Amino acid sequence: MGRNLQNGERFRPVDLARGHGLSTQAIRNYEEAGILPAAGRTPHGYRTYTSLHAGALRAFLALVPGHGHQTATSIMRAVNQGAVEEAFRLIDESHAQLLDDRRTLQAVESALRDLEPTTVSEPAAVSGPGGAFIGPLAGKLGIRPATLRKWERAGLVRPRRDPRTGYRVYDEADVRDARLAHQLRRGGYLLEQIAPLIAQVRAAGGLEPLEAALCDWRGRLSARGRAMLTGAAELEAYLRRRG
Repeated sequence: MGRNLQNGERFRPVDLARGHGLSTQAIRNYEEAGILPAAGRTPHGYRTYTSLHAGALRAFLALVPGHGHQTATSIMRAVNQGAVEEAFRLIDESHAQLLDDRRTLQAVESALRDLEPTTVSEPAAVSGPGGAFIGPLAGKLGIRPATLRKWERAGLVRPRRDPRTGYRVYDEADVRDARLAHQLRRGGYLLEQIAPLIAQVRAAGGLEPLEAALCDWRGRLSARGRAMLTGAAELEAYLRRRG
């Protein structure tokens, strides 16, 4: 920070705020959260910032789109506390999550390739041997039975009832719908967004609605990847300035 002080660069909270469309309170909050290094003080107690603080703010704002606000905050806090390796670990975890999301997208696309482009007929009533009960299906998907019941209320799955036991029974089409719902939920889609997609696939066998959603998903993953690159560049510049 010494070089910045010698250069005589001084910024008020409002100076940093205006350049990024923020409020002065946001700047103070960022400092208190550890996103920015501690500010200097004038003899009258007013905060003063330097180009180092401006670099920290640029790095944080660049990290947010790729890593999210919470992780970006943790990254900047670690850097400002001198725990650079911890910051790198957090960045690695975000990249690992992005890779996992890409693999999830690939799994959804693979599931779509298995769908027949024909109208899905009404499934015949089935019992245990001809379908899956709620517990085993939930276990296979790695979710709770309560989640499947919630999806049923939202219209994502339509299990039949065993006439003898009254238990829910999921046939092949239900299992397919549950798998698609599960993958799309992992992709960040809301139940109200998924329901019409599955309804259209179920009613007409058409995959266009789902393909459009997957295209949007691919775009968001790509945007996240590019945002991570931008964030990495700004963070590296900030690290060099601190160093």
